[in-house]
Amino acid sequence: MSGPLDGVLVVDLTRALAGPHAGMMLGDLGARVIKVESPGSGDDSRGWGPPFVQPEGAGRESTYFFSANRNKESITLDLKDDADKQVLTELVRRADVLLENFRPGTLARLGFGTDVLAELNPRLVQLSISGFGHDGPEGQRAGYDQIAQGEAGLMSLTGSGPEDPQKVGVPIGDLLAGMYGAYGVLAALLERERTGVGQVVRTSLLAAVVGVHAFQGTAYTVAGQVNRGQGNHHPSIAPYGLFRCAGGSVQLSCGSEGLWRRLCTEFGFDPDAEGLATNGERVGNRNRVIELLETAFAEIPAEELLARLAAAGVPAGKVRTLDEVYAWEQTLSQGLAISVDHPTAGPLTLPGPPLRFFAPGTDGETETTRRDHTPPPVLGADGEAIRRWLSGPTEGVPQPDGEGADVEDGHAT
Repeated sequence: MSGPLDGVLVVDLTRALAGPHAGMMLGDLGARVIKVESPGSGDDSRGWGPPFVQPEGAGRESTYFFSANRNKESITLDLKDDADKQVLTELVRRADVLLENFRPGTLARLGFGTDVLAELNPRLVQLSISGFGHDGPEGQRAGYDQIAQGEAGLMSLTGSGPEDPQKVGVPIGDLLAGMYGAYGVLAALLERERTGVGQVVRTSLLAAVVGVHAFQGTAYTVAGQVNRGQGNHHPSIAPYGLFRCAGGSVQLSCGSEGLWRRLCTEFGFDPDAEGLATNGERVGNRNRVIELLETAFAEIPAEELLARLAAAGVPAGKVRTLDEVYAWEQTLSQGLAISVDHPTAGPLTLPGPPLRFFAPGTDGETETTRRDHTPPPVLGADGEAIRRWLSGPTEGVPQPDGEGADVEDGHAT
């Protein structure tokens, strides 16, 4: 393997999306990620389809599972079975990081509470992702993305208007929780370099969505303004949004007065017209601004309009479908599509990791981004190899001190 986390071992007990996404991010950075799945069915998302890449029966894999599980190994363990619990115990002793997204308290009831895990391996960093937090009056609620998008206010901000709440087109609460979790793990690993001791990192779908309220959050907490969905136009900047033109639409952004003036020069508007001279005035007269621009754009085809906006120096773009995105040369140039060879599905193209790394040098930069990606694992495919590895030498593996270190000694609740 390669990457900045080469040599870091992650035990991934998570399923569905938030936790697996965090594990995949760590794997993308070079960590060895061992995914622990339930015997028989494995991660729930293996069955989330269509689309599937095989018909019904053995070997069927969902594209949903493929989206969050590259660069991992798979072992199946029944965490209610004593022998399999011992396998997990040995994994924990060797691990740097453990990921879990059970409902709060579940892992402790299985005999692997945070105290047991820390006793087995004091250097272990534990990441716990829940739906609404591990404590508080609603801490026991199960977490599902769309429910969290609604409860955390995001759906009230998304849609054509206040009476049209809409979810984001991807499970953004899950994905953000995974991202926050991964960066929390990295911070805890960095602190461990100073202290020699791991810690517990917790986040939730609720926290992740509230964490990205950004200017919408402070509009309320500071100014007392409760914003609602208003379609494809920015609530605090104008013009900024989607505008109709001949045979289609374009997006443009005038995030400064200079850009507004460039737009006006190109299309013959008066930048100092009454009610339009400042961003605040334009926001207050948003519908007038939209009408002004769409009237001017009505006879201009989208490609011609984009060319004119580019020549004028006004940021603009098209709305691409996913097939267009993955065929776009710019997407490919950034490593955002990778090729792997799956043992049952064959050659696959997967969305690629969003980070790139470079080593500066006197002759320019050399890219050091990980390129040796592995496909999402077949259920239990690595179990035998992992068990052989665990039965090998234990030199350097943290060992418990004193009584009560093992699950069998009474820590299970």
